[in-house]
Amino acid sequence: MKTRVIIVRHGQSTYNQQKRIQGHCDESELTPSGEAQALQVGQALAGISFDAVWASPLKRARKTAEIITAELQKGTPALTAPNFTDNLKEISLPLWEGMPFSDAETQYPQAFEQWRTDPANFVMAVPQSDGSTAEFYPIRELYQQAARFWQELLAAHQGQTLLIVAHSAINRALISTAIGLGPERFNSLNQANCNISVLNSAGGWGSPVQVEAMNLTSHMGAPLPDMRRGHRGPRMLLVRHGETEWNRQGRFQGQIDVPLNDNGRAQGAKAADFLKPVTIDAAYTSFMARPKETAEIILQHHAGLTLHSVNELQEISHGEWEGLYESEIETNYPGMLEQWQNQPETVQMPGGENLEQVWLRSIAAWKEIVAAHSGGDTVQTVLVVAHDAVNKALLCHVLGLGPESFWRFKQGNGAVSVIDYPDGIDSAPVLVTANITIHLSGSVLDKTAAGAL
Repeated sequence: MKTRVIIVRHGQSTYNQQKRIQGHCDESELTPSGEAQALQVGQALAGISFDAVWASPLKRARKTAEIITAELQKGTPALTAPNFTDNLKEISLPLWEGMPFSDAETQYPQAFEQWRTDPANFVMAVPQSDGSTAEFYPIRELYQQAARFWQELLAAHQGQTLLIVAHSAINRALISTAIGLGPERFNSLNQANCNISVLNSAGGWGSPVQVEAMNLTSHMGAPLPDMRRGHRGPRMLLVRHGETEWNRQGRFQGQIDVPLNDNGRAQGAKAADFLKPVTIDAAYTSFMARPKETAEIILQHHAGLTLHSVNELQEISHGEWEGLYESEIETNYPGMLEQWQNQPETVQMPGGENLEQVWLRSIAAWKEIVAAHSGGDTVQTVLVVAHDAVNKALLCHVLGLGPESFWRFKQGNGAVSVIDYPDGIDSAPVLVTANITIHLSGSVLDKTAAGAL
C-alpha cells in the first residue's frame, strides 16, 4: 500500500515580504496575505482524508499548519492537531539570518555566489566563542536532516496519507532526497509560498517514490508560479496530450497513431482555458495525432502562432507490445512487464526502442528548441506538447536523472509542467512545477486515466 505525502511551504511571511533571509530565525511571521494563502491551501486539500499533519515548529510554518489543519478538520473531525519536529526546520544560515538578500550578496559575495551556483560545496564559517571559526556545509546538512525525517516518517506512517508543512529549502531537500537527487541539485527545484507537492512512496525509506505533482500554485489564483528575479532565458511549458481510447482501455500505444477521444479533446480544451492568460511565443509538438490535436486546441487562444512538428518527440516505440493489454504482454513475454515496471532502463522493447534511445532523441530535440529561444532581447514562453515517455525523459533530463528514474514522475493526460532556463540554454534548468492537472478535475491529485503509455 502506498504512502501519500503532500508537502506545503508556509504562506508569505514578513521576511518574505521584506526580501530577508529567514533560515532558523523565528522572528518572521505570516502576513495577512500569508494567512489567506494558508486558508486557500486548506480549501484545495479539503477533499483529501489525512491521517496526520507534521510541521516545522518555526512560527511561519506552525501558523500555516494550524490554519490548514483547522480547515481540514471541518471535513475530517478526527484529524488531530499538527505534530512539530525540528527535522522540518528551515536551513541554518547563522551569518545571514535576518539580512536582506542584497546585503548578504554584498557582504559575502563569494559564499553567496557558491550558494547560487555550487550548493553542494557551499560552506559557511561561523565565529566561535573562543575566537576560532567553525566551517559547516548548510545544504549538505539540510539533506541529511531531510533523510532523517523521511526515515522516521515512513517507519511510523506506512500506507497513510500525510501532510507536511515546512519551508522552501527543507522542502526542496525532502523532494530531492525522495527521488535520489543530491545537494548539487538544490537549486533545480522551485518552491513557492503555500505551494502543494504530492509524492507517493511504495514502501519505507529507500523505496521508489513518484512525484505526482510539484509546486502547484493555481489554487491561489495565478495558473503558474512567477519567474525568479533576473530571469532572462525561455520558460518551457511541457504538456502531455489528452486522453485516447487506448489510454482509457489500458492498451500500450507507443507509435501507433491513436487519436484523442472525446474526453481527450475536453482535456485539451481545459488545458487551453488554463493557459489562456499565459503569453505563448512559440509552439512545438510531436507529429503524432494525439499531441498535435491537443496543441491545436490550446493554440486556439493564441492566434498567429505556427505549430512546429518535431519527429524526435514521438512516443516510445513499444514494438510488438503496441495494441496489447498488460495481461497479453505477460502471457506472451513472461517477466518482461515486471522488468519494465521495476528496471525500465534494462528493457529492450521487442521490435521497438529502449529508453536510452528515447532519452537521446527527445533530449536532443528539446535542447534545439531551448537554444532557438535563448539569447534574445525578451523572455520567451514556449509550448511543447508530447507524450508520457518523452515527457518523463525530459523531466528527468532537467534534473540530471537517467532512464533508471523513468517512473519518478507522473504525467497525466492534459497535464502541464514548467521548466525555466534562467540564462538560456547554457544555464542550469529549474523545474518550476510538474504535472498540473487541477484544471481537469478541480483536484490537486491526478485523476486522469491510469492506462498504459
